[in-house]
Amino acid sequence: MKARLFEKYKNDVVPALKAKHGYTNVHQIPMMMKIVVNMGISASLEKGALEDAAKDLTIITGRKPAVSKSRKAIAQFKLRENQPIGCRVTLRGDAMYEFFDRLVATALPRIRDFRGMSPRKFDGRGNYTFGVGDQTIFPEIELEKIKRQQGMDITVVTNGKGDAQALDLLKLMGFPFSEK
Repeated sequence: MKARLFEKYKNDVVPALKAKHGYTNVHQIPMMMKIVVNMGISASLEKGALEDAAKDLTIITGRKPAVSKSRKAIAQFKLRENQPIGCRVTLRGDAMYEFFDRLVATALPRIRDFRGMSPRKFDGRGNYTFGVGDQTIFPEIELEKIKRQQGMDITVVTNGKGDAQALDLLKLMGFPFSEK
């Protein structure tokens, strides 16, 4: 069974975007390609920090994260070559739509004093990246088992030709943008 948000995309978003922008071909209509969730870990933390972050990311996304390692040594940051510095998960297909649905419906409204995300965080190619300061906004995380607060970066990658098309897509998908 397809994700609820994918059905919304097919039935509501595609006709609305087609009417607004005057697309003649279905392949011109922008869509979400993938969502990348990244947790960076400070190199100076204790050894268990990476395992805790990977465990939390597994609970949040439902996928096992890949560990990111440093490419070269930087003495000022106390960083060695091939030292683990973070973990990331790339979501596509139904997993992407399910995560986006949980993010928009339950996680983002749990942020304290949430008034919407800034619409100025697009990169110029139709991709939207934002940071979340705490993993406890996700209801899957049990607060009693948290040892340290850990933030994450979430990137929504679209195939829109520009920021305006991606903004329209995400607004129609239900992403909470703040008004200027």
